[in-house]
Amino acid sequence: MTPGARPAAEDPEERTPAPQRAGTPEEEPAGGLERSIGAQVKRFRAVLGLTAKDLAERTGLSRAMISKVESASTSCSLGTLERLADGLGVPVTALFGALEEDRELALTRAGEGVVLARGSTPRGHVHTALGVLRDRTDTLEPTLVTITRTARTAPLVRHPGTEFVHLLEGEMVYRHGTRDHPLLPGDSLLFEAEAPHGPTELVVLPVRFLVVAHRHPPTRVRAERPG
Repeated sequence: MTPGARPAAEDPEERTPAPQRAGTPEEEPAGGLERSIGAQVKRFRAVLGLTAKDLAERTGLSRAMISKVESASTSCSLGTLERLADGLGVPVTALFGALEEDRELALTRAGEGVVLARGSTPRGHVHTALGVLRDRTDTLEPTLVTITRTARTAPLVRHPGTEFVHLLEGEMVYRHGTRDHPLLPGDSLLFEAEAPHGPTELVVLPVRFLVVAHRHPPTRVRAERPG
């Protein structure tokens, strides 16, 4: 180039670096955000028992896209995140949960808890919620049930999901479906909650038992009188 002459403008194409081959040191690994989203999508999908094909049908995304998201090989647009969250039944923020050091927690001290008001509950029956995680749809619902009067038992209930009952005090007969189960302190039941269930006979008062229900998705509990 002649001294003092201005250099010619560069061709933009010439400034573009050649693509790097996979596995070379210059290749950028997946970022923490992509890995977090992929791990959360895969975890929620497994909790729901969904295949990648099932989730693709729920969201309208392709199976290839689901695979790319879970393997952290692509960055999701906001629209894709919304569709994934809707398909999994979780808030969008739940897909970023693996990045958080502090997670939601419910602490209930002894003697505390929220008394649940239920119109069909007889007098002397107290249902106390022991904790709620507001941002989850697949959470457990722990409830302490205390019964001090024998006037009558509450209607049987049924709902999707599973339920665990552990008798702490007293004696009762607990029905699941068409079968009655006498329970003593320390006895437990774990069952599918689609069948009608609940105490049908209070043998020794007071009766106090722990109920841990798992419902997904959240649904209204149906009550019915024992047959």
